[in-house]
Formats: sequence, structure tokens, C-alpha cells
Amino acid sequence: MSVTASTKDTVVVVTFQTGLTTQGSPKLSRRSLASVKSNASDQDVYDVVVALYGLQDYPLTGVRRDNRIDLTE
Repeated sequence: MSVTASTKDTVVVVTFQTGLTTQGSPKLSRRSLASVKSNASDQDVYDVVVALYGLQDYPLTGVRRDNRIDLTE
């Protein structure tokens, strides 16, 4: 049987630095942004995240896009 892939949704995971640990290492936090349009371009998603997180005091350290796909027979 062949498998059919159906795009379910896209989630963006944002990582930012909230301070330093007692050892001096970066203390990181992550937030997920759900309900991102799956047909949005990578550049548009990145630009929106940079604009949104530019409004806070914590520096942005990473942006990950997770495209979720349902597989069925």
C-alpha cells in the first residue's frame, strides 16, 4: 500500500536567552507558536518571529519550524 501525506499544521519553536546560570552558561527558554500557515515561506516566518521577539528584552538565539504531516495508508 502507498502512504498518503497530508499537511496538518506548522509550529514555530523560538529559543531565547533569559540570563546566565551560576556557572556562567546561557539560560535558555523556549516558546512554541502554533497555528502558523503551512504555506507561509520560511523567510516570512523568520521575519515575523524576529519582529515579535525584538519587542522583548531577551535576545533571540534560535528559530525552528516544525511542519507536521499526517501519514495514512
